[in-house]
Amino acid sequence: MSVGASLSDWPRLLADVGGTNARFALETAPRVFDAVQVLPCSDYPGLGDAIEAYLASAPVLAAAVTPVRHAAVAIANPVDGDEIRMTNHTWSFSIAALRAHLDLATLLVVNDFSALAMALPWLGAGQRVQVGGGEELPGRTIGLVGAGTGLGVSGIIPAAGRWIALASEGGHASFGPGDEIEDGLLQRLRREYGHVSAERLLSGSGLELIYSAMAGASLGAAAITERAHGSDAAAMRAVDCFCGILGSVAANVALTLGATGGMYIGGGIVPRFGALFAQSPFRARFEAKGRLSAYVMRIPTYLITEKYPAFLGVSAMLSEQMERGTDYHQGECGR
Repeated sequence: MSVGASLSDWPRLLADVGGTNARFALETAPRVFDAVQVLPCSDYPGLGDAIEAYLASAPVLAAAVTPVRHAAVAIANPVDGDEIRMTNHTWSFSIAALRAHLDLATLLVVNDFSALAMALPWLGAGQRVQVGGGEELPGRTIGLVGAGTGLGVSGIIPAAGRWIALASEGGHASFGPGDEIEDGLLQRLRREYGHVSAERLLSGSGLELIYSAMAGASLGAAAITERAHGSDAAAMRAVDCFCGILGSVAANVALTLGATGGMYIGGGIVPRFGALFAQSPFRARFEAKGRLSAYVMRIPTYLITEKYPAFLGVSAMLSEQMERGTDYHQGECGR
């Protein structure tokens, strides 16, 4: 049990909220997650409703020996102040009002990729897979990108014996094409949207845009992935294009942060590619940085394979906030 934690501090409610699904767990002891459930965001009018539905479920009631008094929410959105309005979903709420409504002593709300970044030091060999070469330097900055409903970007920086997570909206940085095919994608999307972000292509809807542009037909992201596994040529080209763009973006983040501690790939899309990802242009594009190619070649890239990695990170952030009274300059309401 954490230093300074009492029995009344457990269990703690943890949530990882994306644009499509909200994942919940009870932390019954340090890094012990019980009663994990995934609820579709579209089934509930607000985050508070989803939390109440989760807390009322039979498995949770069985796991919660004492009432939940402390909670942390990792959410796919900028967190700057009390009011939260999700970018890729309709939910909006006041952190203070939600804490009061749920009768919580502590409610920490952080960016989901900041939480995922804080999980990276806890990942073991069975929770990540290295793609390509390189070797991490211990105690150095670690970078993170991940594609799902949107594109998340973050990292962690070592400081005074602890890790500090970066709150970033780097997924909305401008897309930079790497070849003639991507030049065409940029021109097409610029006519439609004006500004074209990396997220516009590195997301579920982005994979669909890529396929539509390359194949001249519409298909859902899940079907594209399934067809690519079946060696459908058009689907394989779309997946390769997606992975190539991801490699360039990951290298941009690695260069920007100086992420010699490693570069991690999270999110829900890439793990579904399976062996297609290792065979894709991802690593070649990651290393294609001209005069800095030798620099990025030394940086290892890892695919996160842990099913619920954000729980590890948001748990660490909540524990530190409770024990040290630290504020990650994101939403927090406490005792």
